[in-house]
Amino acid sequence: MTTQFELTEDQLAIQDMARKFTADAITPFAAEWDEKHHFPKDVIKEAAELGFASIYVSEASGGIGLGRLEAALIMEAMAYGCPTTSSFISIHNMAAWMIDCFGNAEIKERYLPRLNTMDIMASYCLTEPSSGSDAAALRTTAKLEGDHYVVNGTKQFISGAGVNDLYVTMVRTGGDGAKGISCLVIEKDMPGVSFGAPEKKLGWNASPTAQVIFDNVKVPLENRVGAEGDGFRFAMAGLDGGRLNIGACSLGGAQRCLDESIKYTKERQQFGQPVADFQNTQFMLADMATDLEASRALLYLAAAKVTANAPDKTRFSAMAKRLATDNGSSIVDRALQLHGGYGYLKDYPIERFWRDLRVHSILEGTNQVMRMIVGRDLLRQ
Repeated sequence: MTTQFELTEDQLAIQDMARKFTADAITPFAAEWDEKHHFPKDVIKEAAELGFASIYVSEASGGIGLGRLEAALIMEAMAYGCPTTSSFISIHNMAAWMIDCFGNAEIKERYLPRLNTMDIMASYCLTEPSSGSDAAALRTTAKLEGDHYVVNGTKQFISGAGVNDLYVTMVRTGGDGAKGISCLVIEKDMPGVSFGAPEKKLGWNASPTAQVIFDNVKVPLENRVGAEGDGFRFAMAGLDGGRLNIGACSLGGAQRCLDESIKYTKERQQFGQPVADFQNTQFMLADMATDLEASRALLYLAAAKVTANAPDKTRFSAMAKRLATDNGSSIVDRALQLHGGYGYLKDYPIERFWRDLRVHSILEGTNQVMRMIVGRDLLRQ
């Protein structure tokens, strides 16, 4: 940002590029992807041609080396067409960044060139059936035997499970708690890797979600990212950015539904005049726009803090994620109300965004956990 409240020319150009890509390649097809539960792998690979598979992978590793604000602009723009597709790309970026930021030269050289082009795609595996918010209680084990780890356990709610090629996985190599967790890159075709049935979800139908199951999977020692015991630290660092991205996806979806509501209420006639002429409608639209802009301002600030590695970056990331996802869902819900019965129909896009944005207050840390993070950080001061 050149001033406190303006995007730079480069940031505006990135935003414009993402918006044009969305208008051409995502928005016209998103409803069909949702209805048919189609995973648009070809379109996602097109995004990689713009650098969107390696947004904050360093230029030295073949990425485009942008900051977290630029990433948020891209995610917000793509979510205007399809929050599911944008979120999927965000997860791939998190996994690639983790390898680039914490991996050694050998593992970076082995995987990043193909991750940057999405010739291979990556998932992030932290959550388990018995450990969601309490991530440090994970039970997936990795026992070192000579030159490899033997991995056993199950990961839950994994986006891209069964489709993606790599799984950046948090495993227990030591004792209980956060210090016993390490990070391994596990390949889809390693013997003992399998996947659960695709989950039947309320939304996010354009990307697959399933369990990832490890049964005596032998993972070479060189597939460890960083040192033993550092995995939880990597996971939390990744979530600072992931929370910004999922918040940005809520912003994009909310903006789309606000725009649709303005258009609809101008066209819809009741009692001899456009619905938009009623003061109640104008008040609803005004509140939706205000909530959206407040959320956007906080999220952009938090993104700048994460890029700058500010000491309060985690608190601001949690605050921004909580506000953007809560407000995003609320804005879409009000948009559905303004559309009346038509908003409940799949002929209009509102109900799809209502379904897709609902999960944003759960994943990347529930919004209740976001409040815990903020409260604890405030009391430490």
